[in-house]
Amino acid sequence: MPTSLRSQFLLDPAVVFLNHGSFGACPRPVFDEYQRWQLELERQPVEFLGRRFPALMRAARAALGAYLGVPADDLVYVANATVAINIVARSLRLAPGDEILTTDHEYGAMDRTWRFLCAQSGARYVTRPVAVPVADPAALVEEFWRGVTPRTRVIFLSHITSPTALTLPVQAICQRARAAGILSIVDGAHAIGQLPLDLAALGADVYTSNCHKWLGSPKGSAFLYVRPDCQALVAPLVVSWGWQSEAPGPSRFVDEQEWTGTRDIAAYLATPAAIAFQRDHDWEAVRAGCHALAVDVQARVGALTGLPPLSPPDWFTQMVALPLPACDRDALKTRLYAEYRVEAPVITWNGRQLIRISVQGYNTPADIDRLLEGLRALLPAVARP
Repeated sequence: MPTSLRSQFLLDPAVVFLNHGSFGACPRPVFDEYQRWQLELERQPVEFLGRRFPALMRAARAALGAYLGVPADDLVYVANATVAINIVARSLRLAPGDEILTTDHEYGAMDRTWRFLCAQSGARYVTRPVAVPVADPAALVEEFWRGVTPRTRVIFLSHITSPTALTLPVQAICQRARAAGILSIVDGAHAIGQLPLDLAALGADVYTSNCHKWLGSPKGSAFLYVRPDCQALVAPLVVSWGWQSEAPGPSRFVDEQEWTGTRDIAAYLATPAAIAFQRDHDWEAVRAGCHALAVDVQARVGALTGLPPLSPPDWFTQMVALPLPACDRDALKTRLYAEYRVEAPVITWNGRQLIRISVQGYNTPADIDRLLEGLRALLPAVARP
C-alpha cells in the first residue's frame, strides 16, 4: 500500500479510519478544486449560475460519462444515490399488485423508499433472501430469479451491498430483466471508484452511484444514469425551468433533472478532478493493495472469532463485512472509537452482528493491527449469551 497517499487526505491522523464506505473521504487536491469552484461562484453568482451553468455542467458530465462508458446526455448529477432512486421510483406509475423484486441485502433508506411508495400505490415490495455464505454467482442469479412472477415490474438491487459488502452479479440479472421486459434499477452507491464500471456493458436500465464515496469527490456528488429508451419514464422530482424548457438542450432528461434552482454545484464540477486524481495515482494498483488488506482482515478476524466468512475474497474489493459473535454492537462501536480511535460501523443484519471494514488508499497494515487489538480486547467485554 503506497504510504504516501496518507498525506493526500484531510483525515485526522489520530483516527484509524476504516469507514470510508459511509461517507467517503476527499483527497486534498480534489478538495482544493472544490473550494476553487466555490470561490468562483461567489465572485460573480449571476455570471456563474445564470450564464455559465449549462456549459460547466456539460463538461462535468462529459468527463463522468467518458469514465463510465456512456454518453454525457444520458446521465445527470444529483446529491446522492438516495435522491436518484427517489427520482426514478416516484416516477413509476405503480398499480395495485405490481411487484418490485429485491434482495434482503439492500440499504435501509432504499427499503423505506420502496415500502413508502408501495403503501401509497398498493404495489408489493418483494424481498428475495440471498443466503450467506455465497459462493457461486450463477447459482445466486438462478435463486434470485425464482422470485420473478408475471407481476414483477421492477428489479431493484445493489451492485455492492451496503450491510454485507458483497458484489452481486448484476450484469447477468439485468440481461435477464431486459429479455423479460422488466425494468432494472441498480443501486451502485459503493461501486464507482471501487469497481471498474462500463455502464453500457453492464446493461442496467437505471444506475446510480455516489461519487463522494469511493471515487473521492466532495460530499454531495452522485449521478443518475438512465438508458435512452427508458428516459421517458422518468419525471422531474423537482419541477423547475427545465420542464418544457424554452431553450431545450440535447436531452429532455438532462433539461428536467439538472436545474432544480439555486444551489452549490462545486461538488459536481470537482468530480472530474477526482477522476484525474485516481488516474494519476495508478488506482488499479491502489485497489489491488486495498483488496489485499481487506482479504487479510477477513482472515484475521475470522481466526479471532472462529466464525465463517460471508463470502470468498472474490466477492468483495475494498469493503468487507465480518461476522462477529453475539455482542452489544453499540458498546463495541463506541469503545472501539473511544479507546482505540478506530472508526468502523458495527451493525445487525438478519439477526447477525457484523463489522464492516472499508480499506482505502490511505489505510495501512498498522490500521488493521489496531483494529485487531481492539477487537481482541473488547469482544469478551461486550459479549452477549
